[in-house]
Amino acid sequence: MAHRLRLPRGLSARLLLLTILFVMVAEVLIYTPSIARFRQAWLTEKAAAAHLAALATVDAPEHMVTEDLEREILDHIDAYRVFMTRSEQPMYVLGRLPPAPVSDTIDLDAQGTFDLIYGAFDALANGSGRVALLIAQSPRDPEVQIEVIFDETPLVADMWRYSGRILMLSVIIALITASLVFFTVRWLAIRPLSRFADSVLRFRDTPDRDDAVIVPSARTDEVGYAERALRDMQIAVRSALRQQARLAALGTAMTRINHDLRNMLASASLVSERLTELDDPEARKAAPRILNAIDRAVELCARTLAFAREEGAPLVTVPVDLHDLAADAERDLVGARSPNARWVNEVPRGLTVAADRSQLARVLVNLGSNAFQAGAERVGLRAEVEEDRVVVEVSDDAGGLPPRARAHLFQPFAGSARPGGTGLGLAIAREIVAAHGGTLMLARTGADGTVFRISLPRS
Repeated sequence: MAHRLRLPRGLSARLLLLTILFVMVAEVLIYTPSIARFRQAWLTEKAAAAHLAALATVDAPEHMVTEDLEREILDHIDAYRVFMTRSEQPMYVLGRLPPAPVSDTIDLDAQGTFDLIYGAFDALANGSGRVALLIAQSPRDPEVQIEVIFDETPLVADMWRYSGRILMLSVIIALITASLVFFTVRWLAIRPLSRFADSVLRFRDTPDRDDAVIVPSARTDEVGYAERALRDMQIAVRSALRQQARLAALGTAMTRINHDLRNMLASASLVSERLTELDDPEARKAAPRILNAIDRAVELCARTLAFAREEGAPLVTVPVDLHDLAADAERDLVGARSPNARWVNEVPRGLTVAADRSQLARVLVNLGSNAFQAGAERVGLRAEVEEDRVVVEVSDDAGGLPPRARAHLFQPFAGSARPGGTGLGLAIAREIVAAHGGTLMLARTGADGTVFRISLPRS
């Protein structure tokens, strides 16, 4: 049975967590300049308040300010001392002793972006209880410079409250964004992937059932294309599995009946041979045809059984001289060609490949046998080196392959070019070449003949 993927371990959960993580990272990147700007604005407001307090003192009659009023003004702006410089003329305005010496100097006009960011995080980490000196141009008068000695604790408290609001807002944005992305991507991709996984697992367990094949949706995007491609692939695989099962059943059946069938055909052959001894000329004339038919039946049974039992024995590779291999194939084809048919070996001497000698010779014999049985008077072999591969061409002058043979080439029991053939020779030859890491293909065919090309690695 197919098992559906659980959410905590599936792509959906990972997508949700990664989206939240990425949104939080983005919020951190946004928070960094934001907290720096908050501190800058807070200090600018501090300088503006100090400027107003200084103006109130300067505009007092004869610049006289009582001690109580001075303390009340300083408490109102939350500062210990205020200095004001106008037109480069410094003057002492308000002041009282701070509880501790100044340990941090902030020249707001001289700080760049990175200085502001560093100052913000430094204040968050070390600002509580620290006395600082702020030097800034008054936002109300460009000609006035303000110097304020104040306690950074209120600034740090405001910064932490602001950070808390930013964190809460970031969490809300992350959850909303993650949810939207999660449901969107789940609808667009995760659900189709889950259907893919379920269909593949179901097809793996029960490929013969019709409901194991995925039913494509009507989508026209890549997902719909992939669903239709998966359906076509599953149908093709199921067809191949059924054909393989039929071939296996055929092999088992042929194994059981082969012995009895050969005995029956042998008996029929003996009876047919006795027909040649009769005085009836018609019987003697029919006897050879009957014997040939029996021989073809025996050959068909033997080749079908051999193909059904084919298990792809492991290759024993050795250096093989292709010229000598072609000469060996010529000797094996003596009984398969007419006396006038020629086997032309144009493979250069010394051209070697790493191959199983007997298996590769079987390929050449199959190709040559097919050509001579199709009526070829000349079968030629030539070979050359192309980069890191050796290409062998087997050509004949038999007049080309019929359309039906070309349509089902290399398919067992379907790709034969002659009546009564099985098409097993080419199928077996292609399997042997593929086992060597090469390819066997039809290069061309026509009225002037057919050319098969074998491509093999040199080593």
